[in-house]
Amino acid sequence: MTSLEAQSLERPGDVLAQLLAEPETLGVPGAHHALCGMLARESGFRALYLSGAALSATLGLPDLGIITQEELCRAVKSLYRATHLPIIVDGDTGYGETLNVMRLVRDLEEAGAAAVQLEDQMLPKKCGHLSNKNLIGAEEMAQKISAAVKARTHLKIVARTDAASESLEEALRRAKLYQQAGADIIFPEALTQSEDFQLFSKELEVPILANMTEFGKTPHRSLREYQDLGVKIVIWPASSLRVAMKSVEQFYLELAKKGDAREWLDRMQSRKELYELIGYQDFEKLDHSIEQSVLP
Repeated sequence: MTSLEAQSLERPGDVLAQLLAEPETLGVPGAHHALCGMLARESGFRALYLSGAALSATLGLPDLGIITQEELCRAVKSLYRATHLPIIVDGDTGYGETLNVMRLVRDLEEAGAAAVQLEDQMLPKKCGHLSNKNLIGAEEMAQKISAAVKARTHLKIVARTDAASESLEEALRRAKLYQQAGADIIFPEALTQSEDFQLFSKELEVPILANMTEFGKTPHRSLREYQDLGVKIVIWPASSLRVAMKSVEQFYLELAKKGDAREWLDRMQSRKELYELIGYQDFEKLDHSIEQSVLP
């Protein structure tokens, strides 16, 4: 079935809740555009993460909170239309204060999001694994979370705290406050020790999300290792972007040097593979005026 045909779908937030009710830890890859999301779905993943850092990078911008809400929602809409998977969306600092957060929640629900992640940094915000982050007050962040809960119908609220850069005790204090404000999931960013994850899992009553980003402060762990630590969701937010960009960089360098792409054919997605992924001929069948294409 193509994305143009009417489908009876459950609300994305409800689908995510069902996945979190299962005993296994949920592995969620980042998908910075629709085609990546479709590849993730075909690989067997049942949920996606849209990273603000990855989306910013695709626009040629740094992850400093300078993409717009409209750009974010446009990306969510295309990703959900292509995959119909529940998407956890990086909402950065909520694009403003209480009313802005509520508007973001409403717009993301309309775009097809399953959850929004909000963080307790000041603007300009930074990647959670960088130094010298500035945080807003914990009570101010709790008010944002309460506003998001008030605005949502099914969207799950992920509360991220970057306070571990100050102390683990402050991060846990904030996490408990955010839980009381109505957060459905807690995301303690840039933890380093296994015991830290175990502590949050023990002390909190809502699911814990771990960020398995590369080149950061958190050591690499497998999905199973995180499950043993009590973590319920693990994201790889920008991994696919990093893999793709390194490959494209190498291709461009060689193409510029040799002026010939033939040596890369076995490393390319073929026309047939692409058309099967996007359902090219399924779309053709919807319009009887289009004759079925034959691949060269």
